Amino acid sequence: MNKKQTETIINTAQQMQKMGKDLAKRILKLDKNKALIIGLEGELGSGKTTFIQGLAKGLGIKELITSPTFVIMKKYDFSKGKLYHIDCYRIDLKNLIELDFKEIINNPKNIVVIEWAEKVKDILPNNVIWMKFEYLDENKRKIIHEEINYS
Repeated sequence: MNKKQTETIINTAQQMQKMGKDLAKRILKLDKNKALIIGLEGELGSGKTTFIQGLAKGLGIKELITSPTFVIMKKYDFSKGKLYHIDCYRIDLKNLIELDFKEIINNPKNIVVIEWAEKVKDILPNNVIWMKFEYLDENKRKIIHEEINYS
């Protein structure tokens, strides 16, 4: 799996959700032997939750996706497994481990998306797909992400 960094400018919430949906379509085609983990970095309002809303729609999840800031983790079922949406803004490593995190990231049917993932980098495996979200102005965001070639 070769990784190179790509920079994408997003001008609307709809474009941000489309980026998430497009990633979901690629993920659904994968034959995974471990959980897919996406680490999101970026300040408040930079588009992380909007991206996850698009990802969830692309996976076929119909539920409303909101930030799990106060509940820390939300779980959603989709046809091939579970989507875990974790927010580490108010959590430390010990709290995350107590949520059976190791079991979650070792199940190949799981997709784990972590907001504020940089805060728990020390316990994440090496196969995390990193995405950095930057707020440019009221409508515009920049995403620096690893482009993954699965061939």
